[in-house]
Amino acid sequence: MAPLPANEQAILDAARDVAVPEFQQTLHELKMLKGAMIRPDGVPQLRIELPTPAYPHRKQLAESVRSAVREKVGAGDVDIQFTSLVRGKETGGTIGLRVKNVVAVGAGKGGVGKSTIAAALAYGLHSCGANVGLMDADVYGPSIPHMVGVHEQPAMKEMQNESGQVIQRIVPLDAGGVKMISMGLIVPPDKAVIWRGPLLHRAITQFLKDTEWGELDYLIVDMPPGTGDVALTLSQAVGLAGAVVVCTPQQVALLDAVKAVNMFQQVNIPVLGMVENMSGEIFGRGGAERKAAELGLPFLGEIPIEADIRVKGDEGKMADLFAEGSPSRAALLHMCERTAMEIAKSVMKGGGLPTLEIL
Repeated sequence: MAPLPANEQAILDAARDVAVPEFQQTLHELKMLKGAMIRPDGVPQLRIELPTPAYPHRKQLAESVRSAVREKVGAGDVDIQFTSLVRGKETGGTIGLRVKNVVAVGAGKGGVGKSTIAAALAYGLHSCGANVGLMDADVYGPSIPHMVGVHEQPAMKEMQNESGQVIQRIVPLDAGGVKMISMGLIVPPDKAVIWRGPLLHRAITQFLKDTEWGELDYLIVDMPPGTGDVALTLSQAVGLAGAVVVCTPQQVALLDAVKAVNMFQQVNIPVLGMVENMSGEIFGRGGAERKAAELGLPFLGEIPIEADIRVKGDEGKMADLFAEGSPSRAALLHMCERTAMEIAKSVMKGGGLPTLEIL
């Protein structure tokens, strides 16, 4: 690769040692600098590639870069252009998944709003610009189809695999830009699923390996409540980016949340952190944050007990929670950003991806 012009290289050199908030590493170490140029009007321009579109510190990072370039190059204005490329473990390749990060959302008990958080996490990451799938693994009580307002049966499509064999693939439904599959789309809503472990294992595996998910940045998996064997099935089928544990603030719910944390850890699924749902006057506030600190886990945020969240879930309009003016948007988006950042920090411990254009 030909060397860059001296003035462009000077811009890159000025920015390379800027620390990236939350990573304790520099732009150079994380390989986030992707190019520099001088605009026709003489303003230096830098391209910075973020590890997730949900990165919450763009403004702070941009100011730090501008300050460094002004100090070392003597520029007046500095144009910062952000792009994003989600980094991930990409460990589903053995079963044909082209998913960068598989994220389980679980709880130690039912009734804490786990499916609400799973759906909100999917739509929040999608609203940031990520490619997202939502897999409803709660086969005994699949509520995701109702919450996202999609009820059609998924279609089957014939495809050729790498060996030239014709295989059947499940086509996930498009739920407002999020790809979704659920047992609730296959089994009539008034029918109970009464399965033993092997059938459950087969269904979860089929949803993972026989569904045409395409290329995804995040696949959010809504787990059944409790500490059953779905987590073991997931851990055996794919290498998860991690699990989000949902609980409400009161002590009786926190006891079961601790069991969920232990379950994920026992099957070697890293716990990304805890979310406190339905926080407010009824159930109290702060219990999950204190418990997360006690367990040495990240706290991903508290979601207030807002009527709008319940209403949008009942109406099948979870995506609307991220519209401008939604009273729950800020809290939900914060949770999504924190989850994405925990994944990114884990993936990028050894530095970022190879730099494409410079360094």
